[in-house]
Amino acid sequence: MIFRPNISRTFLSLIIFTLLLVIKSSNAGEISIYWGQNGNEGTLANTCFTGNYEYVNIAFLSSFGNGQNPILNLAGHCDPRGNGCTNLSSDIKSCQSKGVKVILSIGGATGRYNLASDADARKVATYIWNNFLGGKSSTRPLGDAILDGVDFDIERGDGKHWDDLAKYISAYSKRGKKVYLTAAPQCPYPDAWMGTALQTGVFDYVWVQFYNNPQCQYNSRNINSFQNSWKQWTSNIPVQKIFLGLPAAPDAAGSGFISVSDLTRKILPIIKGSDKYGGVMLWSKYYDDRSGYSSSIKSRV
Repeated sequence: MIFRPNISRTFLSLIIFTLLLVIKSSNAGEISIYWGQNGNEGTLANTCFTGNYEYVNIAFLSSFGNGQNPILNLAGHCDPRGNGCTNLSSDIKSCQSKGVKVILSIGGATGRYNLASDADARKVATYIWNNFLGGKSSTRPLGDAILDGVDFDIERGDGKHWDDLAKYISAYSKRGKKVYLTAAPQCPYPDAWMGTALQTGVFDYVWVQFYNNPQCQYNSRNINSFQNSWKQWTSNIPVQKIFLGLPAAPDAAGSGFISVSDLTRKILPIIKGSDKYGGVMLWSKYYDDRSGYSSSIKSRV
C-alpha cells in the first residue's frame, strides 16, 4: 500500500510563496550612513528614527597613534573637550534600541593618524576599548554607551599595522559583546592602506568607496570597469558582506554619484547576484537629508 499525502493546490501555493519570500529576504540589502561631520544634519537619535539605516558610523576619531592624544572630531555637533559630547550616550542607546548598530569610525580623509608599531596598535586598541566599547575609563568622550564596533576609514599614512589594530580590537569580542569591524576602502583593488588588514578575516562588513576613483566607479558609458572592480572585491576579501559605497548627492563627492534610476535599474540587479552583497553605504547624512537618496532606494536595496 502506498501512502499519498493529500496536499491541496492552495497549501502547495502557500509553501511556494513562503519560500520565495525567504529567498527574496535573503538577498535584501541594508544601508550604512556616516554621521558627524556636519552640524546641520540633525541629531544622531533622529538619524536612527528615520528607519532608513541599519548602521550609523560616527565620524571621526581623527587623530590617534604614534604618541598623539586621541581626538574625536564631530564638527558642529559637539566639542568633546570638557565632556561636551557625553550627552550623545542617550542617542546611541536610542539607536541601538531600534536595532541600529552604532559604530565609531576612525581616520577620515583629513585626520592626523598613523601607527608606529605593533605595540602602538595595541595601545590604540586598548584606548578604543576603554573609551568607546566595553571597557572602563573616566574620560569616555561619548559617555557610558557601548558602541557596537569600529569602522576603519583609513585614507593616509604608510598602510602599516592596521592589520595589527584590527586583530587587537577583534579580540575584545571574546570578552562578551560582539565587536563589529567594518572598513571603507577605496575601490582600486587592493586598497593602498587597508589591503593587508582586509585579508585578516576579522572584518564583518566592508563598504567600498566607489567614488572619487574614476578608474573603478560606475560610468554609464562603460560599466565594465565597475563590474570588474566589484567582482574583485567580492571574490578576494574574506568578509561577510560587501557594500556599495556611494555619495548621497552629486555634490557629496568629487565624482561617482549614481542616479536613483541607474542604481535601481542597472547596478543593483548586477551586484545583488553576489552572495556577499550587503547593501549600500552613503556619504553622508547631511547630503542624504538634502537629496532624499536613502528614502528613494530603501525598498530596492
